[in-house]
Amino acid sequence: MKCGKCHAEIYRNYLSTPMANASGVATEKLIPGGYTHPITALHYDIALQGAQAVLTTRDRGSQNEVVQRPLSFFLGSGHLATTYLYSINDFLFESPVAWYAASNTYDMKPGLAEMKQIPPSLPMESSCLRCHMSSVQPSDSGTINRYKGLAFLHTGITCEACHGDAEKHAVSGKKAPVVNPARLTADQRDSICVSCHLEGDVTVERSGYSALDYRPGEPISKYLAFYVYGGENPTARGVSEVEQFAKSTCKQASGDKMSCTSCHDPHFTPSASQRTAFFRSKCLACHSQPSFIAAHHPENQDCTSCHMRRTGAENIPHVAWTDHRILRLPAPAATASQSDTADELAPILSPGATMRDLAMANYKAMLDGNPSLEPKAWSQLQSQRIEITDDREALDALGVVSAARGDGDAAEQAFRRVLELAPDDLTALSNFGALQEKRGNRKEALSLLRQAFARNQAISGLAMNLARVECAAGDPAAARSTLQTTLAYNPGLEDARLLLTQLSDCGGPKGKP
Repeated sequence: MKCGKCHAEIYRNYLSTPMANASGVATEKLIPGGYTHPITALHYDIALQGAQAVLTTRDRGSQNEVVQRPLSFFLGSGHLATTYLYSINDFLFESPVAWYAASNTYDMKPGLAEMKQIPPSLPMESSCLRCHMSSVQPSDSGTINRYKGLAFLHTGITCEACHGDAEKHAVSGKKAPVVNPARLTADQRDSICVSCHLEGDVTVERSGYSALDYRPGEPISKYLAFYVYGGENPTARGVSEVEQFAKSTCKQASGDKMSCTSCHDPHFTPSASQRTAFFRSKCLACHSQPSFIAAHHPENQDCTSCHMRRTGAENIPHVAWTDHRILRLPAPAATASQSDTADELAPILSPGATMRDLAMANYKAMLDGNPSLEPKAWSQLQSQRIEITDDREALDALGVVSAARGDGDAAEQAFRRVLELAPDDLTALSNFGALQEKRGNRKEALSLLRQAFARNQAISGLAMNLARVECAAGDPAAARSTLQTTLAYNPGLEDARLLLTQLSDCGGPKGKP
């Protein structure tokens, strides 16, 4: 509101943009509807009950069980999609279904369509919030999605997300400067857009930095490194507008003088009736020869209909993105699908990216479903053991890969170092606990796993590991409590329910104390 007092028209126009409406209270943008998952026959229903937005899940194959979650916030402007958030005991989660604008229907979130049981709760991490909310706060120490305070201070993308802290500017009567992207260096200017409009195939936080700490006027490459597979078509993935734009002839010919704001006004989104003329004027600002204007398809004033067609992103179903490569000729339909790619990640728009960043990119891609990159991640992490001695994330990765390779000593060394740096580190506690149980050190395994679970009760895999160790230790009561606790967050977790029925068989070898 402080900005609106002096910049009334800009502020009023901005309130109707997708960025300003990237999130909000659930009831402000509730889209009533439902979806039945064909594999499980689970039916999800989004509706208003009184003054409360509610997600209801009905398990038609199990005595019509009903799970209801009061929805607190929506996420997504609706331009592409909208999903909803809910909280349980300060843990923040995302709905398993989302509404997609292209199909005008609800459907499962990416990665959930093939599941054969009700999905586990989807933790909403701060890294996922930061491009939809403003002043996003880190999750509580040692957790991935618990926020004892506010997870964010403002819904939507505020003016300060691009212009920096405006408090001094406002109280000084505009005498104190505020960030003006047009007056920044090209890298600083472009970083404001890149920070949310580029994901690549893998995004890595640089060593010692969090993306939450980025502020307008800084280079985003200080905080993040972006990686893509060599040879992959950039239209095959979502959130790749900046990457596509960098490949365009327009950008390559214009260099630094051309940016996202050459065509987009962040403060204004043209209406459907204004759109053709608005974007045509941007094209004609450069392609201004009278002969060209007169002869170049006067019957079709919509330049984008040929040169920036909409295409689907393979990693986000039901979503159509505008192709920002600004092609001279319309791309054949075949180029909209992913081409054969080498398993080789390379940095994009990430000056200063290091071997450590590449190692973490390969590691994250491995976790995301590309096991062929494991040898590269292993080799790169191993070669930097000295350099990463104070790097929690890299040490966690080294520990996880070492344990998977059967090198328990190397894994233990890495995890113990992480816990020296951060005693509540979730990855180290949970993975080191599993390793200690495997090595017969049950007492320490229980201690480590219980520390992790105390802060992360909704992580079903962690709960199952702890319950099995508790059961093996001859403590069925503790195992039952662990499973019942996680089932409050994951009521459809069939493996947990099955293990509950088997607790009478607890006991057996105790392992080393």
